[in-house]
Amino acid sequence: MGIMYNTKEINVLFVCMGNICRSPTAQGVFRDIVAKAGLSDRILTDSAGTIDYHAGGKPDRRARETANKRGIDLSDLRARQVRLSDFDQFDYVLAMDRSNYEDLRALCPSGEEHRLHLFMDFAPGRKEQEVPDPYYGGAAGFENVFDMVEEASLGLLEHIRQHTLMR
Repeated sequence: MGIMYNTKEINVLFVCMGNICRSPTAQGVFRDIVAKAGLSDRILTDSAGTIDYHAGGKPDRRARETANKRGIDLSDLRARQVRLSDFDQFDYVLAMDRSNYEDLRALCPSGEEHRLHLFMDFAPGRKEQEVPDPYYGGAAGFENVFDMVEEASLGLLEHIRQHTLMR
């Protein structure tokens, strides 16, 4: 008998404060890794911010440029604010840092806390527990964020394969 796969779609939401740097980068990187693994029909992604200041806007130009240099297109992504319904829709709600994690925890309905994680928890090989906000820095900050996000994305996909897709 072969491996049994769960047929349920897995929905993943990446969250930072404004949804223009870290979370769209994470969505784009993870979406690319999922596509290369042939799982785009099984794992869906989105990103959001804990504030609505940039709602409707494109990812930061520097995030788009960094992603483009690495073969990832973020041009279709638009910022939005987290909604209460996200805790029903998404299996994984992944905060980029502790501050956003706490904001999400305050919004999270009772009994749904299992959906909420720090994104870097999926990169156990890295000492950083938070993805730093590169907004006020230079290009090197966006490169660092991309590297961190890529490592956590690989770990997240492995986690999903082991704990959710396989039954």
